[in-house]
Amino acid sequence: MNQTVNIRKENSFDHNWVIELTEKAFETLEISDHNEGKLVDKLRKATTFIEELSLVAELNGQVVGHILFTPIVIDNGEQHFQSLVLAPVSVLPEFQKMGIGGQLILAGHKKAKELGYQSAILLGHPEYYPRFGYNPASTWGIKTQIPLPSDDVFMAVELTESGLTGVSGMVIFPPEFGE
Repeated sequence: MNQTVNIRKENSFDHNWVIELTEKAFETLEISDHNEGKLVDKLRKATTFIEELSLVAELNGQVVGHILFTPIVIDNGEQHFQSLVLAPVSVLPEFQKMGIGGQLILAGHKKAKELGYQSAILLGHPEYYPRFGYNPASTWGIKTQIPLPSDDVFMAVELTESGLTGVSGMVIFPPEFGE
């Protein structure tokens, strides 16, 4: 991609457009429940919302992408581990396949690490996310109650060296995810 993408923290002026662009980004995806825009809105209003982890990508002054990381807990019955869930990452259809989503993911990882988070999890395409360090969450014994089409769509990444060493258990998603 030749054009410079500016990644910055989302601000209140972006809110309505981000919901719209999120809906457009997922409009044609078969795997989508088409509630991603509503999810972003709900997560923004949650007490766990972290402004610094809601990022937008601007190209020539236009917001063309968004990513959101939300705190979660991994519970193994004896210990609770703090982590993040990446959901969703959205890029307007006409700007997809230009590397913008990847830039958002890497910028989000960097910011999450700066804030002290050691890992992130997601539900996503097993062909796409491994290039950003994601591996099946089962590698670490991390589970979800969400019914999955296959094990490899539920992934985790270590944001710091050995960030998931000794971590295992069930992911407890915030209620905004509708579990």
